[in-house]
Amino acid sequence: MTVIIICSIGALLLLVTVIYFNRFTRYKNRVKNAWSDIDVQLKRRYSLVPNIVETVKGYSAYERSVLENITNSRSLALQAKNVTDLSHAENMLTGALKGLFVMVENYPELLANQNFLKLQETLIDIEENLQMARRYYNAIVRDNNTAVESFPGNLFAKLFGFSSKEFFEIEALERQNIKVVN
Repeated sequence: MTVIIICSIGALLLLVTVIYFNRFTRYKNRVKNAWSDIDVQLKRRYSLVPNIVETVKGYSAYERSVLENITNSRSLALQAKNVTDLSHAENMLTGALKGLFVMVENYPELLANQNFLKLQETLIDIEENLQMARRYYNAIVRDNNTAVESFPGNLFAKLFGFSSKEFFEIEALERQNIKVVN
């Protein structure tokens, strides 16, 4: 009888361990997948930025600092090594792009340029997709962190080496409304 009880407790412990391990593995893979979604949108954004800069360059000979700020922000974002650095660089790039669209208001001929308008529409689409990807990523990170930090999950997480993940956060600058010209 004692052997059956010990075997039952061992089987139950093994089952709970497998359940927690699979849960953490599922969250880890969801976080990777959600980050991949953000990465796709960021790559689309990074590919579009040089086209916007080149289009604006011909019209705004006196606004070089705005264009240089965009180029430098994009370079920082491409060189980011972790979520925190990328979040910071992305916030800088978003602010620089906002500055660009405010500056563009001074160039009516640029506002009439069909190529620029198409680039602007594409950027708006990318920004919306990026916002959705960020929301999804942060929701998955929240779920992962809750599982990793809650009892008894925290015991199994430490045992198997699973950890909390960083949120992809925005700064106060990005929380301001963007004025997009049509």
